[in-house]
Amino acid sequence: MSHEGRTLVIDCATDACSVALFDGDALTAGEMRLLGRGHAEALVPMISALPHKGRAGRIAVSLGPGSFTGVRVGLAAARALALAWGADLVGYSCLSLVAAVARREHGSVGVDVAMTGGHGEWFVQSFEASGHASSELASMRPEDAATRCGQPLVAGSQAEALVARRGHGQAMTVLPDARAFTLLSPADVVTDVHPLYGRAPDAKLPGGKSPAPQS
Repeated sequence: MSHEGRTLVIDCATDACSVALFDGDALTAGEMRLLGRGHAEALVPMISALPHKGRAGRIAVSLGPGSFTGVRVGLAAARALALAWGADLVGYSCLSLVAAVARREHGSVGVDVAMTGGHGEWFVQSFEASGHASSELASMRPEDAATRCGQPLVAGSQAEALVARRGHGQAMTVLPDARAFTLLSPADVVTDVHPLYGRAPDAKLPGGKSPAPQS
């Protein structure tokens, strides 16, 4: 199959950094590393280690939410490669990917996703058993997340903490993994590729205003 039929997936919005190469829907190769930091140094060598050096006719990249740095590292690499290869560029939410992985393991069940955010908050979003999002992405304090989230299954890096705080449900600790990309529905993959930060940037302009997120 030519590179036009391949998809390179890049996901480095969280502590995990992962890449995957697909021929159609078949996974050719992939790798996931739990880095915490150092995504910018690790990402390009991980892509280069893939078959065909990762070259593909389509590139899919996690838009976040997660680390501001991680989100932008992934987007910068994806945009540069798409330009160099003349590849199509698409994006997806890493929370949608976590929810899809949870449904693969537990069947058709409603899922709350809870991921580590900034300043002690969590990124949370609820998904129906069908996979459709039933709430908007939000960054909130753990106590507020416990009040809002009521699905029987909780997935993500803060799944155990959320289940413990609210006192019910099943927890599945999981981070986004590019190798699971084909679990997403077509509706989860978007052509409007811009950062999905989930909260306002920490940096302040003179006068106390937050800078607008750049695309």
